[in-house]
Amino acid sequence: MYKDEYGDLSFEEQLHLTESLIRQRHNQQMFLRRNAQLLQQELSFEAELLEDNPELAQTIHSFNMQEIQSQQQGLSGVMQGDLTPKGQSVWSKFFPGLGGN
Repeated sequence: MYKDEYGDLSFEEQLHLTESLIRQRHNQQMFLRRNAQLLQQELSFEAELLEDNPELAQTIHSFNMQEIQSQQQGLSGVMQGDLTPKGQSVWSKFFPGLGGN
């Protein structure tokens, strides 16, 4: 692989390129590992919050069900040829920064 792809480079240049790729992959793996740790931590906090607040859990569930129904209605409209968006996301009504139509 390296001979065909990097045949015109000297041994030192190939070595430097290989070391650079190894560093890049290592940094990417470290980033992904840290990202996974933060996501796990966030999920643990969320689970704890929902455990301690059943009303919040029920409200979130209700919002999610409304969002699903809204998306299904939109998909149904698209299947029937209606290409115009139907209102905004349930979540974006409460959190405008989340975007949505």
